[in-house]
Amino acid sequence: MNQFKSSAELKASAREHLLGHYGTVIGAEMLLLGLSGSVSLAVSLLVDITTVIGSVIYYAILFFISVLMGLFTSGTCYLYLKLICGRPVNVGDLFYGFQLAPDKAITMQAWITFLTYAASLPQFILTYKISAVGTHVDKMIPFLLPYSLSLIFSGAVSVVLGLLYAQAFYLLHDFPQYTAKELLKKSRRLMVHHKGRLFYLYVSFLPLMLLGLFSFGLALLWVVPYMNATQAEFFLNLIRNNTEAAD
Repeated sequence: MNQFKSSAELKASAREHLLGHYGTVIGAEMLLLGLSGSVSLAVSLLVDITTVIGSVIYYAILFFISVLMGLFTSGTCYLYLKLICGRPVNVGDLFYGFQLAPDKAITMQAWITFLTYAASLPQFILTYKISAVGTHVDKMIPFLLPYSLSLIFSGAVSVVLGLLYAQAFYLLHDFPQYTAKELLKKSRRLMVHHKGRLFYLYVSFLPLMLLGLFSFGLALLWVVPYMNATQAEFFLNLIRNNTEAAD
């Protein structure tokens, strides 16, 4: 008999496992934020996005960076899986993605990023066109509705992809023998009938995310680990009650 935990139960279990480990997980999150933030800032400062070539180079670099971040996504999943399973964790776990099948982590992230970028292409084009008209408000008006629609579309696609492939990197650590394609497929199969549950779980964190923003990001140092731990709880509870992944 399946015993899927409620969002409240998953969160309670996550909080329990986080006790005594906040220093480690916050340190890991700050390190990851520092690395990604520094690289993104450097790209923004060095690349001129006011030209077509500059914009293409800018998004190409961001694509490459996003793909490489798959290694850290893998490491993050590893860290929180260890935490939820009651094993000792350390900041160095963040780099475990470089050791365990890094090619698979990069391949999976490349596929997810490609689909995300494909859905965001209209938004990228409209962003360039809007930036090209400068401060001429009257010339920007025709682009406002298409740009808003492109934002909604790309956002919806990102949410769907996030739900479909939410378990792929966790599965990598449980089933490292599978190929990247198999892991992505198994994540989609595992999420059948559970996308709504996970979406509700994400939405339930919105008040805390807003609190984090109002606190100038300080509260996010607690909220982000809390979210990641809860997602790891969701995966373990899901896979323990679903035989699809074991087929």
